[in-house]
Amino acid sequence: MTGATGGGDALIRVLLVDDQELVRSGLTRILRRRDGFVVVGECEDGDQVVAAVEELRPDVVVMDLRMRRTSGIDATAALRRRADTPPVLVLTTFDDDELLSGALRAGAAGFLLKDSPAEDVVRGVAAVAAGHALLDPAVTWRVLDRFRASPDAPAAVAGPIEELTAREREVLELMGRGLSNGEIAATLVISEVTVKSHIGRIFTKLDLRDRAAAIVYAFDRGLVSPAG
Repeated sequence: MTGATGGGDALIRVLLVDDQELVRSGLTRILRRRDGFVVVGECEDGDQVVAAVEELRPDVVVMDLRMRRTSGIDATAALRRRADTPPVLVLTTFDDDELLSGALRAGAAGFLLKDSPAEDVVRGVAAVAAGHALLDPAVTWRVLDRFRASPDAPAAVAGPIEELTAREREVLELMGRGLSNGEIAATLVISEVTVKSHIGRIFTKLDLRDRAAAIVYAFDRGLVSPAG
């Protein structure tokens, strides 16, 4: 593991986890200070992640899936079992539905493929650091199908949609479409604080763990369709 300190509270602190030094170097060049990022550390394998997070306190972890000793799925699960850990964005070359759905089950906030344009990576890291879910549209539908088939998939065990008020359903639908809290607030002409309150009640009423689970639920209940 390598680490570096980064100045400036406004910068998004990023921990890179990938067993290829070339990939880590490329991501460091993409996630630049002038765009609001600082790479505070790098891990070459998943077994280094928990210690690195405790030491470096990143705002977001960008995680590869397949590594030599500990997979990104296992590393993500280990992080999510601990309190106050940052969200994980999976960034992988592997267009593998089972791997990606496993990452979501482990608690990843979303995924992007490594062949995504640099600007998508920048937007994705920023979105996940801000608490949003992010699913690469290139494989989202297949991954969600695999995710839903899991016996512990949140949408399979979540509460009935009838528990929600009309406004909460609107917020859930907009989350399912990938809107941020600010975008939801602007669409519904309410404050972001109110949006966060609605989201908290949605999670509680439906027994959903996070935003990624809420997106799956919205698709499963027909609030969002592939065409939409």
